[in-house]
Amino acid sequence: MWKFHLCIMTSFLFLPASFAEVIQNTETTNGFSSIAHLQSIKNIQENTHQNVPYVHELNNRFHVRSLFVESPTLPIIDIQLTFNAGSARDSEIGTNLYGLSNMAAQLMDEGTTNYTAQEIISTFESVGAKFSVAAYRDMFIIKLRTLSDPEKLQPALAMMLEVLNHSTFKTPSIDLMLSNTAVGQKQLKENPDRMKNIVFYRTLYGKHPYAEPITGTQSSIKRISPENLIQFRKQFLVRNNLNIAITGQLTLKEALKLSEKIAKQFPAGNKADPLLAPNIRTDFNIRHIPYASSQAHIIMGEIGMTRDDPDYLALQVANRIFGTGGFNSILNQELRVKRGLTYGAYSNFNFMQVAGPFSLGYSTEQEHLLESIQIAHQALINFINTPIDQQQLEETKLGMMRAFPNNYSSNATINAQLGAIGFYHLPADYLNHYGEKLNELTAIQVQNAIRKHLHPDRLTIVIFSKNLDKSTLEHILQENLNTSKKLAPPKTTLPKMGEQYHPPKEEAPLPDSSLYDMPSSISSNDLWSPDAYTKVDLPYLE
Repeated sequence: MWKFHLCIMTSFLFLPASFAEVIQNTETTNGFSSIAHLQSIKNIQENTHQNVPYVHELNNRFHVRSLFVESPTLPIIDIQLTFNAGSARDSEIGTNLYGLSNMAAQLMDEGTTNYTAQEIISTFESVGAKFSVAAYRDMFIIKLRTLSDPEKLQPALAMMLEVLNHSTFKTPSIDLMLSNTAVGQKQLKENPDRMKNIVFYRTLYGKHPYAEPITGTQSSIKRISPENLIQFRKQFLVRNNLNIAITGQLTLKEALKLSEKIAKQFPAGNKADPLLAPNIRTDFNIRHIPYASSQAHIIMGEIGMTRDDPDYLALQVANRIFGTGGFNSILNQELRVKRGLTYGAYSNFNFMQVAGPFSLGYSTEQEHLLESIQIAHQALINFINTPIDQQQLEETKLGMMRAFPNNYSSNATINAQLGAIGFYHLPADYLNHYGEKLNELTAIQVQNAIRKHLHPDRLTIVIFSKNLDKSTLEHILQENLNTSKKLAPPKTTLPKMGEQYHPPKEEAPLPDSSLYDMPSSISSNDLWSPDAYTKVDLPYLE
């Protein structure tokens, strides 16, 4: 044994200087014990600013917003077409056609008037291209990754446009999709976390287009016909409902020409109408779903904010402090660290075209159900009423700033950012302002945003458990509110926050990583919401 210890000691004595520096730097980066030992956020901001990609706003003659980042190192081009045609538009084609946009996305490459599904696949594979289509609540996204060599680019581009404009959506393809419904339904019943998300959206949004799952229901997808899918394409996959994002080995002139070539291939059409704002509740809404399990699954929240809300950045900081900062977050401290009531809890703001949800969720033992809800609810109340700790704010901002470069660490992540910028009508240069706006954010501004947007007296609570004493739960919630009124600080007029620049989040997903997608020459932020994407592939629910 002594020989082993001697070996270890000798190894450390002869560690390369570079490795020792890595250890030291890691300790400096992750150690948040004292604010004095943290690197200045201003210094990180300055270093980050130097590497932020320059986004070109292309003057597309078809008036389709087109954003471009030149990345000359890799011979790759990423193209993203983003339409305002997510599942929130399904009901505009017909009654009870939920899942229409998702079905269109799934069947888009199943055959056109000129090519079979196998010929489409073979064409993309023969030139080394990757093509995908996906529907979300707000967005309908098409992605093409191809080599920049014109002999590879042009066939891939032509096939993408062929698929988008001439898909036939034949009945056999629809029937094949329907045959998977039973399997999806069985999987759903075995996954309470996914079920609670569906029920939460339905309970929260009622008859609003956001209420139904993106994939639709068993009954709704049976109503979808090829004619419905073709009508969806004609109405929503049009030039005036589109924005284009391009990243890769192209010159500015070549990128403009490419954007115009794409835009030209779509009919002009009309821009989608604005979505109606959802109705806001003014009291508690408790929904219990009997579920035979030793674990109870809870999600609670309310209708929150839009993507363009000026408090966006302040609420991102607040959410990281409250529920997404790992074991150090307030919610995890109260539920897991102090009391051991759950393996982990989260909170999330999902910013969308119209007000998306704020939610918090976790699972716990049935016997701790009421206690855990009391603790989680009280933690939210205390978070609203208690001034933000300055040191915690600085540590949170520092962590966000250090993570920010992940947003442009590769061509694919850059292009996802461009798609979100275009879709949400954000300024092309706003990535450059993220650091300075984050640095300027004060504790009182964060507190102002919290008190303005979070309402512990109007939560929708969805519970999957064996049983629930609803009257006792209502009493617990009311007692929490009564106690908070006695202890709440006096209301003060807080300074109004100005317009914020911030990285896109919402529903535009981070792309799949690829072996050949190395960091681009112009060089992602943990502000992306996992909750926004777990709902994308939800199975069907009646």
